[in-house]
Amino acid sequence: MLSVHTGTPFLPWRDPREATRLLRYALHRQGFTHTYQSNANGMSVLSVLTDLTVWCKNGMFVWNEDGHESSHPADDPVGAARLISRHYRSPAPDEDHAEEEADLAARAFTATDSERD
Repeated sequence: MLSVHTGTPFLPWRDPREATRLLRYALHRQGFTHTYQSNANGMSVLSVLTDLTVWCKNGMFVWNEDGHESSHPADDPVGAARLISRHYRSPAPDEDHAEEEADLAARAFTATDSERD
């Protein structure tokens, strides 16, 4: 949880620039390392991928997923990063292949094991 000092003129999620900065850091930890942030009065935009732009305005992160608008509260940048990562990150081809090989090996082991009985 972020600590807020007395006299702070805004809470981080009330300032779109700060909320987007926190989202950018959370996305970096999820593997989205090439992002670009731009700020204007009352809103901020984060370019994450060629097909993913996240806007922060009115206390919400807003982005487009498969032609539908998705949103998440700006006071939870880690949660927004998790949702974005689930949708826009797929296993690397090597990971898919490794899972298939593990399944085949498990089946082969099971078949061999049952043949012994």
